[in-house]
Amino acid sequence: MPKTIVIDPVTRLEGHLRAEVTVDAVNGENQVVDAKVSGTLFRGIEQMLIGRDPWEAAQLTQRICGVCPVPHGVVAAMALEKAAGSIIPDNARILRNLIMGANFIQSHILHFYHLALLDFIKGPPMSPWQPQWETEYRINDADSARLNKRYIEAIKAFRQVNEMTAIFSGRQPHAPALAPGGFTTVPTNDKIDLFRRYSQTVIDFVKNTYLPDVEFVATQYPEYNQIGKGYGNLIAFGAFDLNGAGGKSFFHGGRIVQGNGQVQPMNNDAINEHVASSWYENSTSKSHPVTSATQPVYPKDGAYSWIKAPRYENQAYETGPLARMTINGLYKQGVSVHDRHKARALETLKLAEALPVWLDELNVGSPVYSSYTAPTEAAGFALAEAPRGALGHWIGIAGGKIAHYQVLTPTCWNASPQDDDRQPGPMEKALLGAPVQDTDNPIEVLRVIHSFDPCLGCAVHVCRITRR
Repeated sequence: MPKTIVIDPVTRLEGHLRAEVTVDAVNGENQVVDAKVSGTLFRGIEQMLIGRDPWEAAQLTQRICGVCPVPHGVVAAMALEKAAGSIIPDNARILRNLIMGANFIQSHILHFYHLALLDFIKGPPMSPWQPQWETEYRINDADSARLNKRYIEAIKAFRQVNEMTAIFSGRQPHAPALAPGGFTTVPTNDKIDLFRRYSQTVIDFVKNTYLPDVEFVATQYPEYNQIGKGYGNLIAFGAFDLNGAGGKSFFHGGRIVQGNGQVQPMNNDAINEHVASSWYENSTSKSHPVTSATQPVYPKDGAYSWIKAPRYENQAYETGPLARMTINGLYKQGVSVHDRHKARALETLKLAEALPVWLDELNVGSPVYSSYTAPTEAAGFALAEAPRGALGHWIGIAGGKIAHYQVLTPTCWNASPQDDDRQPGPMEKALLGAPVQDTDNPIEVLRVIHSFDPCLGCAVHVCRITRR
């Protein structure tokens, strides 16, 4: 007989997520046969920006998330520069790459050790690791103790990466050095040497600790190489400009459709946001971010999430490290729970090893900033990547003020609800077919959800609390 399970909130992720799954017997095995994931806070950052000076976008959008603020600041600045037709100096481009690459690294380390690992091992018998669901944990006591110790070591690594980022960003999180026109920190030999020393420590941790731990956990739960596949549709916008002309990127963008391996081009005009299952006005359904609005309607028949449903040519796409690495030919094993973890760890090493190379490209004494004047009437957009995947910002300026702003985040793609055609979002699709051995302790559901590293801080932003 079908049983509906509600996990609210889903813990160990940024923000508030609700998961509702229906479990039923399929060929003698209990499986997820229906799934709905819901963002439970109202998205309001775009409205906060309306009427503000365009200069504020690169700082205010960083407040969307304390884990991945740098990509928001970078992409907001890029959108403003595109609106004004301005070009930044090479030093600014390199410095942005350095702090954004470091931001990816700290986010990936945080995700595995602090948000996902406890789905596979039993935590220490104390708060905040307990209480924990009583379920099958296959990893023996000695290896569990080793991995629990790594939880603490990862906090130190996470802190070191943030300290490294702040050398150039000025502060982390929420980098004040990001501004339209370039960068506000001037590189010096001392800062470069200090950043380099930190980067070697990070490389050692990723290579000798993070990667082996991910591989070890995968060997203990081999069935998760098949669980959580989803559609097989992957999308990336591309990131880390390497030549200043946009012609060469560390990660290029593109799409893979239904896992066929062939990379297809990505066209910004083919993106639409659906809201049939979201608490927003239906008048904005299936609209491009350049025109879409964020007008809340609650309650609303058929809706169950504050997350919109981005679609590319009306199809749901997964985004994130697995999409980036697969599209760039750097990961070829498939799409599953473990594939997401493995691709994320391999990407972390690739970025960590790129940081010293980018440091060598800095020119001490060369400019980091170009004169920038915000246009009075203009529109612009920028597409790049955040740690969790494809990120886009669209801005419209009228009368010298922000008149329109839309942010399309990775978790909007991954944790999107059903669209206007009732197609499930990528995370919902990945949950379908997942086995659930114990409906009172549905750990399998968490393993699938956490593999996406959802960040609801990016997908939904504001709620109002009424005091009585």
